Amino acid sequence: MLPDDWHLTQDVDDFLARAGDFLCSRPALHNTPLTDIEKLRTRGAAEQDAETRVFGRLESGGEVRAIFYLTPRGRLGLTPLSVDQADTLAAHLAGLGHCPSDVIADHDTASAFAESWQRHAGAASVPFWRTHLYRLGTLTPPQPRPAGRGRVTGGQDREQVVRWCREFCVDVGEQSSIDLIDAGSWDDSRFGDRHFTFWETPDGTPVSMAAATSVVGGMVRVDPVYTPAHLRGRGYAGAVTVEVSRAALAAGATDVVLFTDPRNPTSNALYQRIGYVRVADFTGYRFSYGTRQTGVGS
Repeated sequence: MLPDDWHLTQDVDDFLARAGDFLCSRPALHNTPLTDIEKLRTRGAAEQDAETRVFGRLESGGEVRAIFYLTPRGRLGLTPLSVDQADTLAAHLAGLGHCPSDVIADHDTASAFAESWQRHAGAASVPFWRTHLYRLGTLTPPQPRPAGRGRVTGGQDREQVVRWCREFCVDVGEQSSIDLIDAGSWDDSRFGDRHFTFWETPDGTPVSMAAATSVVGGMVRVDPVYTPAHLRGRGYAGAVTVEVSRAALAAGATDVVLFTDPRNPTSNALYQRIGYVRVADFTGYRFSYGTRQTGVGS
């Protein structure tokens, strides 16, 4: 396979015009590219670093078979690739001088690319993110349902939303988001474009929180779900997840998805009880270039 099979552009609108149907063909599996690229589309025109983003599509027989995107911060996102396709892409990107800070994709694709990237770019890789992807089947509210109700957050809730998102990041070790929140760059964090819902007790006290993306390509991703440690084990997380999942379906989503930590059997069991079905595993690798210039996004 020749590198010419990959068509690269910095024009997100042109890219989506050619690859949008492919992304929407598997909205659950492509959920992260859908939301990441939409965020770049809606904000990119005003970004000074817009020229550092790159989008690529792999075409064969006149059809798009896979895509990649490289964000201004250096995140490389991939849809599923074969080992040979991942190797060809790694060689092509290395030849063009691109130096992603990390890669996220389904487990097999991310692992194949990380191995090839070390060979072509001399960059060591370390896994930093492993997760299960779940897709909603039949929504099944938990029984018994905890007392209280869901409430969509408003401007008056911003301080608590930000605080709980930071606590969530501490729990899961998401340092990059902690740094953005602490720097006052909420809008630049992955939470800045989310829609948040609280679960409140009958007296109006928030006890749990869940968020969701807007509908993109028929897909909504639920993320994050957080309950303070001293309030866990009372059914609040399940109740608020049902609330945002139901709202996503009402908004027209055909695919409602979420990621879970494989090391947390409690949350994995919870989401399965309310109707989520595991469909894939994803992995992220961070690259280390030693004394080399790390390039874009570093």
